[in-house]
Amino acid sequence: MRINAENTAAVAIDFQKRLLPVMHASEDLVRSARILLSGLNALNIPVIVSRQYPKGIGDTISEIKEVTTNAIPCEKLTFSCCGSETFNAALQKLGKKNILICGVEAHVCVLQTALDLLAAGYNVALVTDCIGSRKTHDRETGIKRAERDGALLVTYEQILFELLGASTAPAFKTISALLR
Repeated sequence: MRINAENTAAVAIDFQKRLLPVMHASEDLVRSARILLSGLNALNIPVIVSRQYPKGIGDTISEIKEVTTNAIPCEKLTFSCCGSETFNAALQKLGKKNILICGVEAHVCVLQTALDLLAAGYNVALVTDCIGSRKTHDRETGIKRAERDGALLVTYEQILFELLGASTAPAFKTISALLR
C-alpha cells in the first residue's frame, strides 16, 4: 500500500519533559522526530500532538514544540490517544485514512494508539526511528506487536520520500535539506 500526502495525518505521542530524558537514545529519537515533523510540516500534513497527564509529566519538549507550531494539541489520561474525545474529534475532523505515528513509549501509548486506530479501520504506519522506550527490548516488542496486528513499519526518510512522490514536488528541496 502506498501512502499519499492527501490522505495522511500524523500523531506525535507524548514527547514530554519528564519522559524524554529517560528514553533510550533520547537525543537520536528527538533529532529524528524533528526531521520527520519538519518534513511533514513542509508537506502540509496535519499533526496531532498528545500529552499524557501534562500536570505530572510536563509539557511537550521545546525541540518538538518548535516544529509543531501548527499542530492540534491533545491532552489525555488514557494510554491510547483514542481514549481522548479531543483526539477522536480532531482525527474525525481531519478525515484522513493513513495515520503516521511517532513518540513514546513504543510498548505502551504508541502501541495502544496503533491498535485502537487499526481496530477503527485506519491504515497505521509506525515511524520506527521516531519511536522510543526506556528499554530497547520494550521498544522492539511494542513495534513487533503493532506490525503483527497490521501496522506498517517505516523510517522517517522512507515516508517523507513516499509522501513527496517525485523530485518535482514543491517541498522536495526543503525535505532534501532536512535529510542531509
